[in-house]
Amino acid sequence: MDRPNLVFVLADQLRHGSLGYAGDPLARTPDIDAFAATGVDFTNAVATAPVCAGMRAAMLTGTYPTTNGMVINELRLHPAQRCLGHVLRDGGYDTAYIGKWHLYANELGNHADPKNSFVPRGPYRLGFDGYWAAYNFHHRYFDAWYHTESPEQIRYGPGVYEPDGQTELAIAWIRGRAAARTPFALFLSWGPPHDPWDDGNVPEADRRRFDGVEFPHPPNYRAENDPYGDFWSRMSSEDRAQLPGWRRNYYAMTGNLDTNLGRLLDAIEHAGIAQRTLVVFSSDHGEMLGAHGRRAKNVFYEEAVRVPFLLRWPGELPSGLTVDACLGTVDIAPTLTGLLGLPAPDEWEGDDLSGVARDGTGGPDLALLQGTGPVAVFADGFEWRAVRDRRYTYATYRVDGSELLFDNLADPFQLRNIVDDPAARSIARRLRGAMEAKMAQIGDTFESSSWYERNWTDGHRNIVAGARGPFRGAPAGSGR
Repeated sequence: MDRPNLVFVLADQLRHGSLGYAGDPLARTPDIDAFAATGVDFTNAVATAPVCAGMRAAMLTGTYPTTNGMVINELRLHPAQRCLGHVLRDGGYDTAYIGKWHLYANELGNHADPKNSFVPRGPYRLGFDGYWAAYNFHHRYFDAWYHTESPEQIRYGPGVYEPDGQTELAIAWIRGRAAARTPFALFLSWGPPHDPWDDGNVPEADRRRFDGVEFPHPPNYRAENDPYGDFWSRMSSEDRAQLPGWRRNYYAMTGNLDTNLGRLLDAIEHAGIAQRTLVVFSSDHGEMLGAHGRRAKNVFYEEAVRVPFLLRWPGELPSGLTVDACLGTVDIAPTLTGLLGLPAPDEWEGDDLSGVARDGTGGPDLALLQGTGPVAVFADGFEWRAVRDRRYTYATYRVDGSELLFDNLADPFQLRNIVDDPAARSIARRLRGAMEAKMAQIGDTFESSSWYERNWTDGHRNIVAGARGPFRGAPAGSGR
């Protein structure tokens, strides 16, 4: 059988609950909603590591941060791992990558320097050896830039919003490849709706769509900062005053992505390749926007970990199928290779859910979630582990052993921690045991953030492979 093309579209910091098809009445996402209605919707998809680099590494390596080494942002992923790009390339796919990469950093706060932003052709592109129009990290979406084969910053042009320009690059590349006999795999990685959410970082036309719309605090808003939150999660009084405006621009950014997804799907249709193209739409993680006394991500709450995961392949995957299996980021690579008919490396730790995508039955009952340190620096006291099944979230913090248990069906805003309720003891015990068993399976011994800095990185914050380093798991018995 001829293998299909693959188009994988990834938003940044787009939570599942802020989309129309997921039930948010404030959303303006008709194209995403239509895509969900005519494809396969994994309703319990979660970010294995709800931070940018951790999720992207898990997506491409099929492994957990405690295996692949990306325990915080601003690290450089070690290339001695067999990644999804390698499998695609070796399987005969013409690969392309457009947009944010975030697996090549070494230096916090200096993202425009080519030494951090430009990924040279070679092993650090992780198998994406074809067309490259990418950058490591930035989130200013006007006057934005990318690199191809040199450190030169290439700009889209005056007044061009970055997702518009990136989508135009993707459409042009698809048109140029439509008639080719070999299949292609295109990854399009947008920056929004990641902050900053100031008015100058979103198109005015998209902002106007929300004129007169109120964005009140959610029921789980807290006026004080979460004491377990890292530095990026905390809000000042000035931040809190801006939350309604931030939410407005977050939704406006999401609306822009919706328009661009529609443009991309139209281009695939007009190129005559829709029937032989698997299209995936997802996000790296969500955004708290004031819920539980937090902004940003890097926590096990639904706003941060639950993400859209939608697939459409006309004639091969069902239309309008809803799947409740618990899909984690580590399952993405083996699921895609399963759908494309490619072999998954033995070292991948995720599950192949391609069969689940075809008939909606079976699949994992829960997903392991990892919080291995603050977003982008090494500092102790913020580590956590969690599992999420079809109904409950169980979590524990390393710093004091505190436990949380939420019934996400009866309490969707996770307002009530029921871990000490007598009626919930057996549920907590079951989920705690399942979490510990999964951690043992992958060699996760719940280390401190500083342990990884001491044992896994060199002075330049490159990840170093070794007997006590990534790809092997932490040494037995070295946990808390």
